[in-house]
Amino acid sequence: MNRITELFNIQYPIIQAGMIWVSGHKLASAVSNAGGLGLIGAGSMYPEVLREHIQKCKRETSKPFGVNVPMLYPNIEEIMKIIVEEGVKIVFTSAGNPKTWTPYLKENGITVVHVVSSTLFALKAQNAGVDAIVAEGFEAGGHNGRDETTTFTLIPMVKEQIEIPVIAAGGIANGRGMLAAMVLGADGVQVGSRFAASIESSAHDNFKNTIIETKEGDTQLTLKELAPVRLIKNKFFQDLQNLYEKCPTKEELVALLGRARAKRGMFEGDLVEGELEIGQIAGLIHEVKSAEGIVLEIMADYSAARKELVDLDF
Repeated sequence: MNRITELFNIQYPIIQAGMIWVSGHKLASAVSNAGGLGLIGAGSMYPEVLREHIQKCKRETSKPFGVNVPMLYPNIEEIMKIIVEEGVKIVFTSAGNPKTWTPYLKENGITVVHVVSSTLFALKAQNAGVDAIVAEGFEAGGHNGRDETTTFTLIPMVKEQIEIPVIAAGGIANGRGMLAAMVLGADGVQVGSRFAASIESSAHDNFKNTIIETKEGDTQLTLKELAPVRLIKNKFFQDLQNLYEKCPTKEELVALLGRARAKRGMFEGDLVEGELEIGQIAGLIHEVKSAEGIVLEIMADYSAARKELVDLDF
């Protein structure tokens, strides 16, 4: 047991990130059944769709699971109400002020975790009363911090400043990455990209296959003027770069982005015009596997790497 397994009552300190268009009830329940903590990604769900996923997840697992809620999305009041009504016990919040919803969630007996990209926001989250924080480095996929602080740098700096448990995220896809994060001071890890390329992921097969073909250097952080996001370099990404050469206004960037581009790429499988969000660690992902297989592989790799360190003789 450590602080994260104890906090969530899970077997392994592995949290599956609540990714948009990827993390539905099938993935969340599979990860929870395998001994980690599965999260439903509410960011791409209408309120009643979220309710349906929560209800299905409750039928598919008796283990703890949670919901990730990006607070910048619309319908936030209705989403939070549904979470309470359905008896969800764990909520990860992101992309907003943790003071806004933490008291309400805590009053309803919910464990609250907030995602941050800096020590400053980690301290604000701790002061807001959250139970733990996810410290997410620049390597991560999806929406990211503007400061481009790497996970390797962020974790020890956050650990030095706060007292509540720290979950490392960004660039972690195997047991060696998990061990490195724990050595730096993390109590657990949040894994996104590796689970995006899982059998139970709700992502389109085109996107899953693209993930395992992605190499080092094939992703880049962009759209910092709107909300920083790490994307695979496809035609849409190149269109963005061409627009940047003309010093675009915010309005011009919004116009090019349009609506539902992430859904188009990740859920519907449009590899040309869609937005393909994934982390830098995609270069280390070589096959689509079951969520259970991924959890067990990470833990076996973690144990082997830990033994190698113990066996080193300097």
